[in-house]
Amino acid sequence: MIGAIIGDIVGSRFDFDNHRSKDFELFTDECFVTDDSIMTLAIAKAIMEAEKAAMKARKAGMEGEKGLKPPLNPVDPIDDYSRLAGRMAVKYMQEIGRKYPNCGYGRRFATWVFSDDPQPYNSFGNGAAMRISPVGFAARTEFEACKLARAVTEVTHNHEEGIKGAEAVAVVIYMVRHGFTKGEIREKITHKYYPLDFTLDGIRDTYRFNETCQETVPQAIQAFLESASFEDAIRNAISLGGDSDTLAAITGSIAEAYYGVPEELKQKAFSYLDDELRAIFDEWVGFIDRTY
Repeated sequence: MIGAIIGDIVGSRFDFDNHRSKDFELFTDECFVTDDSIMTLAIAKAIMEAEKAAMKARKAGMEGEKGLKPPLNPVDPIDDYSRLAGRMAVKYMQEIGRKYPNCGYGRRFATWVFSDDPQPYNSFGNGAAMRISPVGFAARTEFEACKLARAVTEVTHNHEEGIKGAEAVAVVIYMVRHGFTKGEIREKITHKYYPLDFTLDGIRDTYRFNETCQETVPQAIQAFLESASFEDAIRNAISLGGDSDTLAAITGSIAEAYYGVPEELKQKAFSYLDDELRAIFDEWVGFIDRTY
């Protein structure tokens, strides 16, 4: 998840002032945390709370405790768990999101965050993919990655292209974490999600700002596939222009899973997080270490 946060922070100053080169300073005083990081942390919180609730209910069911019904059934436990995660996603995206009203939400998402009756709004915006990395890190199987991605995405972005974008990123992260090669990842994404029939050099001059999954997720994945290190992946993403913070957040989330993140970059990124956001991140690290 720190990879997504770093990509977001580095890309924040380039969103409306694109930099089509890999030569730039990663962190400056102009950088800041945007909705990409905040919503990524909200999804992480949702997954952690869903896991806690599921474990508590399972234990209660085994011990016969009254008043707690296990949310997982023997027919499709992943489906039940995914629905629970979806409910938690609504809770924590609203609860955490309302504390940061000026972090760059799109108009429709901002309305959703502050709504008393939040409903999905048929979006295929790239916000679906920029926040999904915790799913890729938490999923125990590719099937679970797909189910969880859909569940926490369709609460806002219920257009199939929005769900596809989130699922593609979660699946790539899952594959990276389970030893698949870049070639195998390229084959999977091309076959199931998007044609990766381009190079960064081939599109850099013509690629423009775009807030859809269809025109952000493939480019972010390609930025990772053409990279030689975590930092190189971030630089690849920024060099394309476009929706720089989101593009780099998606690329960074994948690159973290593949390369890891240099400690000095982690520490620099932490300096941009307030105490509450850092606390969620620290809880996530402990959760992943204990659970996986």
